Amino acid sequence: MHIFFDKVFCFFSYRIMKLPSIFVSLCFRSRFKKCGRNLFLQLPNKILGVRYAIIGNNFSSGKALRLEIFKSHNGVIFNPSFSIGNNVSINDDCHLACINKIKIGNSVLIASKVFISDHTHGALDFSDIEIHPSLRKLYSKGPIIIEDDVWICEGVVILPNVVIGKGSIIGANAVVTGNIPPYSIAVGSPARVIKLLK
Repeated sequence: MHIFFDKVFCFFSYRIMKLPSIFVSLCFRSRFKKCGRNLFLQLPNKILGVRYAIIGNNFSSGKALRLEIFKSHNGVIFNPSFSIGNNVSINDDCHLACINKIKIGNSVLIASKVFISDHTHGALDFSDIEIHPSLRKLYSKGPIIIEDDVWICEGVVILPNVVIGKGSIIGANAVVTGNIPPYSIAVGSPARVIKLLK
């Protein structure tokens, strides 16, 4: 009997805890540039610049999502493009930052503590090295494209000017600085392909 009541308690308490996140998700839907069905944004989160984001159907994010899409920073104007396809899941404590272009395809799984940014603080030639990092201008070397069916494991960092090919797996704590071909397993810092899956 105790097991039955434990299961009932867990069933209802889980759903009650989800209610604030469901409410926030409903409020955010109308703020996106375009948003599909079944959006779920778990609280807490920090989401900026949603009016520049296109989100597909069945998107879910875990706790502490930090999504920042910048139209301007320190007086510089950008033209950001940010899109997520259908059936994408982003887990807890992820940070995505965009001033140029980030495109995440369909059926992508992103584990916890992943950092994806298409820009850096400061000029690529280090000419502003004497300026405090938070006051430096933002620069992008290029877009980030993550194709369909990619699995990005725990703690991965994806830097600007990268294409991750369809069906690839990026191993835990990898730092992706260059293109990854389709159906590859890539690991390490910088990430290198260790196996082709197809």
